[in-house]
Amino acid sequence: MHSTYKIAAVAASPAAKTIVFGIFKRDGRVYTEIVPDCSKKTLQAVIRGKIKLAVVVHSDGWRGYDGLVDVGYEKHLRIQHGRDQFARGKSHINGIESFWGYAKRRLIKFNGVPGHTFYLHLKESEYRINHRRGNLHAVLLKLLKNDPL
Repeated sequence: MHSTYKIAAVAASPAAKTIVFGIFKRDGRVYTEIVPDCSKKTLQAVIRGKIKLAVVVHSDGWRGYDGLVDVGYEKHLRIQHGRDQFARGKSHINGIESFWGYAKRRLIKFNGVPGHTFYLHLKESEYRINHRRGNLHAVLLKLLKNDPL
């Protein structure tokens, strides 16, 4: 069975115009990165650095994802949100969309975060999702024991 990845970029901080790109692997793990723009060159550089070629990639219709099959990806399936399409059979990007919703709900609690700490808040959300099945309290205690403040 081939690995499947869901990808999406969002403007996560409208006031600061911080653009965040995310990759959601079928196993539920998320990777996020702050990117300077949503251009094809920028997004495909991140994709090529994080996703192997022999996979199926699901995305929305953003033009920055054009040409993924041309650069060697096995298959690229798109969901056209602009046409009110949110799933096509088993093809969807609900996992990454769910992560964005989670991250935004976490960040809104702070009533805005300073630009210089936004990256840390984003990575905390990523870490929490990637370790959601574990005991976060125990993990943090172990980290503090091994590397006290």
